[in-house]
Amino acid sequence: MKYKQPNRPQKSWIRWFAVWLASFTAVVVLMPALLVRTVPGSAPVPDAVNIKDSMEVSRQGEPPWIPVYLAKEKRTELVSLEQYVRGVVAAEMPMEFELEALKAQAMAARTYILRRLLDGDQSSVPVPEAMVTDTTAHQVYVTDQELKQRWGEENYVSYMEKLNRAVTETKDIILTYQGQPIEASFFSTSNGYTENSEDYWNVALPYLRSVASPWDAKLSPRYKETITLTGKEFQRMLGLSSAIPVTSGNTSSIKVIERSAGNRIKKLSINGKLFTGREVREKLGLNSSQFQWKYTNGKWEITTFGYGHGVGMSQWGANGMAKESRKAEEIVKYYYTGIELGKASNLLKGKSF
Repeated sequence: MKYKQPNRPQKSWIRWFAVWLASFTAVVVLMPALLVRTVPGSAPVPDAVNIKDSMEVSRQGEPPWIPVYLAKEKRTELVSLEQYVRGVVAAEMPMEFELEALKAQAMAARTYILRRLLDGDQSSVPVPEAMVTDTTAHQVYVTDQELKQRWGEENYVSYMEKLNRAVTETKDIILTYQGQPIEASFFSTSNGYTENSEDYWNVALPYLRSVASPWDAKLSPRYKETITLTGKEFQRMLGLSSAIPVTSGNTSSIKVIERSAGNRIKKLSINGKLFTGREVREKLGLNSSQFQWKYTNGKWEITTFGYGHGVGMSQWGANGMAKESRKAEEIVKYYYTGIELGKASNLLKGKSF
């Protein structure tokens, strides 16, 4: 999940929905014959009603409604807030995780979308009628149909029961700082510490402070990984001149200039060229901006520690805390400094979504 600067409220998706609702009502009242197709040997079956061939409304749950753009299917689906939270938790955390970790994830997911809803933030959304996508540009989201395929019949019932508990037992609960929903960022696995927000996004948020997260190294399969690059690949991906003798094995040409509070590489120099740790991570496709390197037999071996940007709640750390019998409230208050629990309904009063 990526941090986005709050935008001015944009209500285009609300206008789309209003137009769709008015059109739907008129068609139902005036031309019912056009809404059905006849299936031989059966009663008429209603066709799906879409906006721009994309908008579909789920009948589950209650308002507010979240228009989610399903990228692979190229359509927008309207789901209730709690149904959306359920789809995010299912996509972002393994169902084998402890219930309290899933509940912490549910609160973070609910907070993220509520903040976006209240800000009218439609950034990185490719269609005007949607508020969010189902991709890592926002929060990964999966539909119930996808979950049935992913989990299979054997696990679907038990997993869904656990998932529903995580969502219903935290219903309406959000994470707030000074009464407002926080930027509830999260990531997979820490390197032992989380990051201060300004060390990754250049935006200092008082509740996104670096804290120790010792559980990840013990539990996460993504804690430590090594990739191998040829000298030419290393140079090309970093945009270095081919004339620079990186492939000579002179690893002293790579120097760490500054580390972050979370012990990740903040700035480094490669053959005199300055990079941020984030730049190197993104250019080389590394799991983390905490990495080590060595040059062996004409190739670079780069070992990373942790997985993700490192800001906010570590998901594997949350599961580690839950395994120690910590409750969801304790987990979120540990990873998000100085926050309080609030109610989404209080912030939604008098607003129409």
